[in-house]
Amino acid sequence: MIDASTEPTPQEGAAVAGASARPVRQRPKPGERRLQILQTLAAMLQEPGGERVTTAALAARIRVSEAALYRHFASKAQMFEGLIEFIEHTVFGLINQIASQDDDGLRQLQAMVLMLLGFAEKNPGMTRVLIGDALVNEDERLQNRVNQILDRIEASLRQSVRIAVSQQRLPAHTDAGARANLALSFVLGRWMRYAKSGFQRRPGEGTEQQLAQLLI
Repeated sequence: MIDASTEPTPQEGAAVAGASARPVRQRPKPGERRLQILQTLAAMLQEPGGERVTTAALAARIRVSEAALYRHFASKAQMFEGLIEFIEHTVFGLINQIASQDDDGLRQLQAMVLMLLGFAEKNPGMTRVLIGDALVNEDERLQNRVNQILDRIEASLRQSVRIAVSQQRLPAHTDAGARANLALSFVLGRWMRYAKSGFQRRPGEGTEQQLAQLLI
């Protein structure tokens, strides 16, 4: 998850002529306000109801003007792009880590699926971005970027299937493309159920037996 303070700490005022001055709010450090905007957007996306987040509501939550938002992002679409970049960087960093730490293709495949489910559970608001729910009526290029991420995830899963076949961990006749698509469809279904349940149905619950049937 994005992890940083969301509010600057007030600075104690110095005593002047025997009286305490008013506390002065520190100006946000470079990049701090930008991060706060993304944190708040992600938090609003995971709230019950799933209403479309407006810049007015976002600004009100942070207690700044809409003009202040646009000093850090040229548009709301750019704010969503910030979340998508976080998703992309985090997910593929973890995929690369899994692939480098375990040469077994079948274990790679299982670990990637579990990681994707765990990422959603830790980042509910971003799950709504990944399933496209938060992008309805937003700039079309945002959904295209998410689609590219999903295609890359499927390609990573497909590579692990191919490794598993070469290691005889899966039958030689296994269709790597079909198996990877099935695994991604399972993940997407779990993400969807998680979001549509108001984040009550954890995406990773009860997956052990299902993964055994799905991946073998």
